[in-house]
Amino acid sequence: MEIVFVAVIILFVLIYNRTIDKNKFINDNKKYFEILREDDYDFLVYAKYGDTASPNVLFQKRITYAIAVFFIFMFIFIDDVSLINIILAFLIAVFIFKMPYMQLKKYYKAHLHQIDIMLPYYLKSLEILIQHYTVPVAIGKSINDAPDIFKPGLREMIEKINSGDSSINPYMDFANTYPVRDSMRMMRLLYRLGLGGQEKKQERLLMFSRTVSNLQAKARDTKYKERLDHMGNQTMIMLVVTGVSVMLVILGSMMTMLG
Repeated sequence: MEIVFVAVIILFVLIYNRTIDKNKFINDNKKYFEILREDDYDFLVYAKYGDTASPNVLFQKRITYAIAVFFIFMFIFIDDVSLINIILAFLIAVFIFKMPYMQLKKYYKAHLHQIDIMLPYYLKSLEILIQHYTVPVAIGKSINDAPDIFKPGLREMIEKINSGDSSINPYMDFANTYPVRDSMRMMRLLYRLGLGGQEKKQERLLMFSRTVSNLQAKARDTKYKERLDHMGNQTMIMLVVTGVSVMLVILGSMMTMLG
């Protein structure tokens, strides 16, 4: 136990004195740290910050802060070396590491509907471009006007297609990166839209258009229902507050009369 503790302290001192480069240490062990990376982390980063954010940089910061906190608490416990204190320092470090991810999940849940409806509205604008261009060209031309959340994934998709990948994989990779509502189904339709001749394209474009319109209608219905539920909750709160206020006034009047 003491050997482990001393080794940790020595590592901390070496990093603190810059004998060991912190960033190089993280990069050299990147493949091990990547195991800790959540499957939906990149999507959640883009959902909150848009395409200006770098999930890799933010993930590295999470690792750096967690390691720093672990060393700090190990240093605090230097006079009381025990397995419990080592476990406690480790658990605190894990909490620091997971906290940014939990905050991203909280943000996504709070804006779930708003983020989900971005895809059908983007696809509707893409549909207009597909009428005049091939699917890959239309996607490339749509990137600048696409929601910020989708821009990195669209660029990556186009790069894979332009590099010669004519399979469905680039479309499915996009759907896996952005697991919003109906993304899998819509990416399959988008891929099929690029197959076949002009006659097939018109037929599939019509099916694609109907599907996108149905998604938009669902989004509007959901938004309308949420608005009604919100208004209903506000009305209920107002009625409860009014009822309690009336009861307090009546109770106050009765106490005054009895006094």
